[in-house]
Amino acid sequence: MTQELDLFGDVVKSAAPARPAAGASRPAAGASRRTRPQRLFQPLAERMRPQTIDEVIGQKKLLGPGQPLRVAFETHRPHSMILWGPPGVGKTTLARLMADAFGLAFISISAVLCGVKEIREAVDEAQLRMQQTGRPTLVFVDEVHRFNKSQQDAFLPHVESGLFIFVGATTENPSFEVNSALLSRAAVYVLESLTTGEINELIDRAFSRFYPDMTLEDEAREILVSLSDGDARRCLNSIEVACGMAQDRGMKKITADFLRQALPATFRRFDKGGENFYDTISALHKSVRGSDPDAALYWMCRMLDGGCDPRYIARRLIRMAVEDISLADPRAAEVAVNAADIYERLGSPEGELALAQAVVYLAVAPKSNAVYKAYNAVRAFVREDGTRPVPLYLRNAPTKLMDELGYGEGYRYAHDEPGAFAAGEIYLPEGLEGRHWYHPTDRGVEARIRDRMAQFKARNDEAQARGEGRRR
Repeated sequence: MTQELDLFGDVVKSAAPARPAAGASRPAAGASRRTRPQRLFQPLAERMRPQTIDEVIGQKKLLGPGQPLRVAFETHRPHSMILWGPPGVGKTTLARLMADAFGLAFISISAVLCGVKEIREAVDEAQLRMQQTGRPTLVFVDEVHRFNKSQQDAFLPHVESGLFIFVGATTENPSFEVNSALLSRAAVYVLESLTTGEINELIDRAFSRFYPDMTLEDEAREILVSLSDGDARRCLNSIEVACGMAQDRGMKKITADFLRQALPATFRRFDKGGENFYDTISALHKSVRGSDPDAALYWMCRMLDGGCDPRYIARRLIRMAVEDISLADPRAAEVAVNAADIYERLGSPEGELALAQAVVYLAVAPKSNAVYKAYNAVRAFVREDGTRPVPLYLRNAPTKLMDELGYGEGYRYAHDEPGAFAAGEIYLPEGLEGRHWYHPTDRGVEARIRDRMAQFKARNDEAQARGEGRRR
């Protein structure tokens, strides 16, 4: 199966390869699969696709002099890699340029549309080419994070054998979405959104090449740059739509008013499952932790405006309450849970006000991560420590044999002790006496917890000094 891709890797169409007519010559062994007749009405993004790395706009950290990908191109040393970056920054273009620069056949697989069958077909084709030419095939996998573990594993033996030069493209953090085995065999290159200057350069190039008789008003340019949001494909698609409509009307100048009419008013870069999504929720969480209610409200509204499910925000607010506020204000968790319940009862948009209320409360509440730190510290200790036996006096004795073995013997029932506190008792396993992981702060309710723990310690010390505490 071959696939038509636009400038930055979106599949335009998929079709089975056409059978050559009788007597027609077959492509030479090793010829790239990307070679195809020019379509009569190619999108502007396709017509603008760079033909050399010097034509690529942006990614100077990778393609500038002495930078990793530039060196790979110049030394003709292809290697497997993961290209990680937001949409419209040139991931597919770089993969195609690599195939051309290294003289390799190019096979494109979209993880959105393909499965194991297409992977096997790519393997068969690459093996045939290897037998005929002795050269590997560059296999480009777009949206590689959408393949499951077994599908990603299918590439491993062929990457190791050198049959494939594997190039994966992803908008997701590969640390989370790409198998570690595949990740260890590929270099990871981070691509960045185009800057304002780079988008302007792209606009100038598009107009000079394909719309030389048209001009762009300064305010219209600013709108176009803003709507592009660092995405080259979005920028070129917007130019094509606006210029096409202007040509139909016999216009020679693109004005701001015309651009507002020609293009949708809200182009949001907010993928509800993508990297930018997690960047935004991270900003919300950090704003709450940093006690800035205005910033917290801003990021929450950004998420809602971008189409985020308010229930997801509600769940994250509960997490913030228990992680960053905790016992400094135990009511914070109640406020977060209540906001989630209110949203379920009211729905959007009324229920979103309850979430906003919770966000502000959490942001201004006293903060403590003492329980969070203690929990992680104890988990780490237990994971590394041996399995210490439960002291006999802390065990239950539901059977006669257990009672005869001393289970529960000497246990002090706290409610029978003064103040319901068994002064001098030890509840940790042997060898861990006196260990402390939880250290309450001096903020909010936790300050009172700290005082109470200090009182317990004083009573324990007094009991031990009197010889009334447990001895081991």
